[in-house]
Amino acid sequence: MRTNETPHYDASVNTTGCCPKFNPGGWDDQELHFTDKPFVRATTHSVMHVPVNMGSVFARASEHIDDAGASAEGQYIVLSRDLSPWTSEHLFSISKAVPGEEMTTLTGDFITKVFEGAFEQVRGWHEEMLELARQRNPKAADVYFFYTTCPKCAAAYGKNYVVGVAKIT
Repeated sequence: MRTNETPHYDASVNTTGCCPKFNPGGWDDQELHFTDKPFVRATTHSVMHVPVNMGSVFARASEHIDDAGASAEGQYIVLSRDLSPWTSEHLFSISKAVPGEEMTTLTGDFITKVFEGAFEQVRGWHEEMLELARQRNPKAADVYFFYTTCPKCAAAYGKNYVVGVAKIT
């Protein structure tokens, strides 16, 4: 992958009117290279790792990104991770600054793996991503997940793809 690029995100099939149907082709076993890649940073509240306000936070951030004309066309990704049992962090890829939102950047090399299954499997996927990352860097610790569809859309499409993204440098 070229610096600051992700695999192509094809949003052309959207029969739910909510989340596009995710095409996992090209997302598995990739290396992503970020140098000050811009993101909008948002946090959600959780109760023992179960999100409480994810829908409203994602809607607000997405609206602000769209209003600013900052969508990263074809490069869409939202990296999510739990900071604690009570708080999660979400990084929305963007093409430029978004007024009214917290901005951040990521730098480093990352590996990806596509998983398919219920959201309850994330704990095991997290361990698998850590193991994959530590094969390349024994000190690797940062693991994110790209939840490609909401639970309702995953049920409608019959597949729940989640992309693990682990930092290796």
